[in-house]
Parts: sequence; C-alpha cells; structure tokens
Amino acid sequence: MDEGRIRQGELFGRLPGVWGEDLLPAIQARLQASGRKVVVLDDDPTGTQTVHGVPVLTEWPVERLVEELNGPAPAVYLLTNSRSLAPVEAEALNAAVGEALQRARARSGKDFGVISRSDSTLRGHFPGEVAALARGLQPARGGPLADDFDAWLVAPCFPEGGRLTVNNVHYVAEGEWLVPAGQTEFARDKSFGYRSSNLREWVAEKTGGAVRAEQVAVISLEDLRLGGPAAVTEKLLALPRGTICAVNAAGYRDLEVLVLGLLEAEAQGRRYLYRTAASFVRVRAGIAPRALLERADLKLPRTGAGLVVAGSYVPRTSQQLEALFKQTKIHAVEVRVHLLLDVTSRNGEIARVREAVSRHLAAGEDVAVFTSRELVVASAGAAASANASASANADEAEANLAIGRAISDGLVDIVSGLKTRPRYLLAKGGITSSDVATRGLGIRRALVLGQIMPGVPVWRSGPESRYPGLAYVVFPGNVGGADALAKIVRGLR
Repeated sequence: MDEGRIRQGELFGRLPGVWGEDLLPAIQARLQASGRKVVVLDDDPTGTQTVHGVPVLTEWPVERLVEELNGPAPAVYLLTNSRSLAPVEAEALNAAVGEALQRARARSGKDFGVISRSDSTLRGHFPGEVAALARGLQPARGGPLADDFDAWLVAPCFPEGGRLTVNNVHYVAEGEWLVPAGQTEFARDKSFGYRSSNLREWVAEKTGGAVRAEQVAVISLEDLRLGGPAAVTEKLLALPRGTICAVNAAGYRDLEVLVLGLLEAEAQGRRYLYRTAASFVRVRAGIAPRALLERADLKLPRTGAGLVVAGSYVPRTSQQLEALFKQTKIHAVEVRVHLLLDVTSRNGEIARVREAVSRHLAAGEDVAVFTSRELVVASAGAAASANASASANADEAEANLAIGRAISDGLVDIVSGLKTRPRYLLAKGGITSSDVATRGLGIRRALVLGQIMPGVPVWRSGPESRYPGLAYVVFPGNVGGADALAKIVRGLR
C-alpha cells in the first residue's frame, strides 16, 4: 500500500548517505570508448529540461537520423509529442520511429541506446508505446543488432522538479513535504490518471495485471548507496529476461551509480530499454551540468516584445499566470475556450485574439496569450456512447485528449497568423509547446541551449523555421514555484 506524505528531512534522515565518488567522468570515458549515442523519444518537448548542446528533431527521415548518429552530439531528441495522441496513434508512432531508427543504425553502422522519456509524475502511454517502440526496433530476420531487450528500466526520478523514488514509492515535493504521486493532482489527470504511488503496484495497474507487482524487479537506494555500481551490475545481470525493473533514486549521484552499473552490464552484452524522466537522460548521455542561462546567453534582439503562450491547465500554471499578471506589466489576452470549441464561433475567436496579440507585438509590448482557466472535459457517458465497443473510462480519456488537441490547434492558428516576429517566445505546457514549435513556428531541428530555470529549457530554432534563431522557452506546466513565470519574463525584458 502507498505510504502517506512525509517531511523531506524526516525521510532523508532515514536513508544511507549517497555514494561518495563523482562518477560522471567514468561514465563519459565509457561512452567515449563505446561510441554509443543516446536517442531519446520525447513524448512532449519538456524532456529537454536537463541537457544542453544537443539537437531536437521534430521530423526523423532516415537520412537525417544517419546524420545525427554520425554527428558530434552525445544524444539526439526525437519529439514525438505522443502524450497528446490516443493510445493507438501513440503506439503506431513509436513503432514507426523504432523502424526508422533500426534502418538508420543499419545504414550508419552506429549503435545507440534508446530512452522513452516521459512525465516524472507518471503520466503517459505506458506500457503500450514502449512495447510498440521495442517492436519497431526489431530488425528484419538475420539483421544486425537485434533489440530483443533483456529488461525495461523504469526510472521517473527528476530532482529538479522534486520527483523522487524512495522505498519504491514515487513522491512529488510540495514545499517541505513529499507526497506520494498517487495522491497528487497529477494522478487525477483525465487522460492518464492512476491510483498507485508504489512503482511495482503502478506497473501492475498500468499493465492491467498482466505484470503482477511481485514480478517487478527493484533497484533500491541501498543497492545504489551501499553496493555502488558493482551491485547494480550484478543485479541487472541476474534479471530474468523480459523483466520490468523499477529504479529508486533521490538525486543525481544515485543516477550516476545506476548508469555506471548498467553500462557495465551493457558491455557484457545486455540490452535495456529505458522509460524515464529527464534527469536520467543527462547522466546516461554523459552530459555535464551547466550553469543556468542568463539573458546574455540568449542573444535576444535589443528591440521587440516577448510573447507568452499558455495552454496548460494544471493548477500550478494557473497560479503562475496569476502572479505574472500581478507582478509584471505584460498584456493579457484570454482565449475563451468555450468559443474555441464551438465550430460556429471558433474562427472569430481566433481572429480576435490574433489581432490583439499582433497589435501589442507591433507596439513593442510584451503579451501573454492564455486559455480561459475553466477546465473543459468530456463526460463519461458522452464518451462511452461515442464508442460503445470500448470502456467508458478509455473513451473518456480519448475524448479529453481530443479536446486538448482542439484547443492546442487554436493556439497554433493564432501564432502562425502573427505578422510581427516576437523577441522571444515562451510556451507553457507540454502539448502547447510541441504544437507551437512544430506547426506554429515550423521548427524541424532546434538546438537545446540549456535551462533558464531548473527544469525549463531554451531552444534555438533552426534556419528552416519561421523565425530562424528565435529563443524558444519550453516551460512545463507542472514545474516551478508560483512566481517562476513572472521571474523569467522580468529577466528577459
């Protein structure tokens, strides 16, 4: 059963001390010797929130993948945005990406590790899209480097956002408290809700009992902090083939121990597929941390106005918008969602908002476009009647995803019709930031510059985009304190 919330200091006081040695240099040496890159399938663009100096692709033809595998960066992100899709679509997309990667590997001769990066609060298409990715990575019979994975590793630890796994329970920090994830607002997500905070029970829940909780293997904090990399290697080598293994971790040193141990297991012929949060990516790719970006690092134009586009509905985003409007002089333009979802009023509402935003940008005034804060959801009954062959809950989840896509489409139409280039663009929320990047700005390849705030990455758009060289701030909906958005806007003014 899930434990209750606990003070951070009290929980940490019970734990063994972290491993004493900085292991990142050893990880980097192993990766350099092996030549294996990391390919990250990111189910929304917020997964770049821990790295820097790596490319992000929004399209992945085989030729481009070959170029990236032969390039200098230690990792490459493929923005699938699959969290915005229905399960069947997400699985088909992951299978197709896996097939493209397998062809690119065969053509380039370059091997790589694969990470399915998802939400640190356990929302997303698991296990469906991970299984589809594994199938797609299978080569034709007799082909090289079959990705018949020995195990899946589930590691949702994300210290930047206060997401930690201790004694198999995944916690979300709220001030001084750690709250089991299953007791948070994230577990009540209309599309990806769940009950279990214990990762073994969560896997059982998400697999519908196909994998029982007692069948889920565990790498504990004691393994990491007392046994070190050797204990991790030993445990991984002993896993029965096809196991799902849940990873406890409460900080970056824990992840370093994990990665060095698993690299040794891989050197002995094992192959793993990873379902993780963003922090694991940085360590697995051997990327050193860098200082937070400052305004000078972004090389912003000296004139012009900033644009904020907020579509996220989580309570934290609403709090941040409220602080933004109180603490800055930014102009607020609300998108009335009920009009956006009505076919008779949709075009008029988009035109009204686009005109207001364009007017402020042309006048050199910072402006924030945000969706009205009332969450519009599908009813279980309506969803069920739309597809009688599926369960009411599944249909309701898909109906809510469709509502989210319709809202995001409206925001894209607003951005794509603007006449004035913004000085920078900040997008709030995963689906919003993905759709604005790919369809509103036409970004096909971007470079991750780093983080402007813990967990908040900044991209530089490529030359093919609508605004080449634009600083694009990808702000996750569930990251940062109440005044985080206001701080960034003030800092960039």
